[in-house]
Amino acid sequence: MDSLQDGAARVEALTGLSRFRREFYECLTLRADALFELTDAVLCAGGPVVSLPELSLEAVYRRGHGAMYDALAQGHIAVSRLRRALAGLELPRGADRQLSIALDVTPWPRPDAECSPERLHCHRPCRCDGVRQTIPGWPYQVAVALGGGRSSWTGPLDAVRIGPEDDPTEVTAAQIRELRARLEQAGQWRPGDPPVLFVMDSGYDLVRLTWLLARGAGPAAGTRPRGPGDVRAGR
Repeated sequence: MDSLQDGAARVEALTGLSRFRREFYECLTLRADALFELTDAVLCAGGPVVSLPELSLEAVYRRGHGAMYDALAQGHIAVSRLRRALAGLELPRGADRQLSIALDVTPWPRPDAECSPERLHCHRPCRCDGVRQTIPGWPYQVAVALGGGRSSWTGPLDAVRIGPEDDPTEVTAAQIRELRARLEQAGQWRPGDPPVLFVMDSGYDLVRLTWLLARGAGPAAGTRPRGPGDVRAGR
């Protein structure tokens, strides 16, 4: 009986994966085949991706490196559709089925790309000497669904790049509102469910973020402290 149950769970998981892969392919509106195989190549690479041409050597990528560069230069992704697809996946939850969404900024280091536009000083120990706490790069604010217990697995939901002219707190407030709306539209949250909690570290301007969320989402928006250095913004 246990083996049958495990087999059914595996089939269900593979069915969900296949469904998402089809939806992801539909999100690729230009150079779809090359971009899709390039995504598989990134996932199947044996270690960190440090060279684009090396990705074309992965078995799942059946094209040359020229097609890869063409896909990156001319390809297009329907980002809004992809965000809706991610919001509709089965997400990790706590023991009480509550959704907890963590937000944090992750830099894409670009220390040697002096001609790359809109680089910022990102908080990260520099690989150059191990002392400096910032490095030139592109900061991305990532939102993921957290599970209960001690698992390190999360459910990626959104990523927004913060530019030189952006107000990080306003970007955060807009990201929370839009993500919460997508989760409701996908049926992840319904009236009567536990509130969706947004978890952030102490680097965020909590007072101003609270005000922006309350102004944009009405009296149901609010925040409450979770512990030293952590804040949960809940609906």
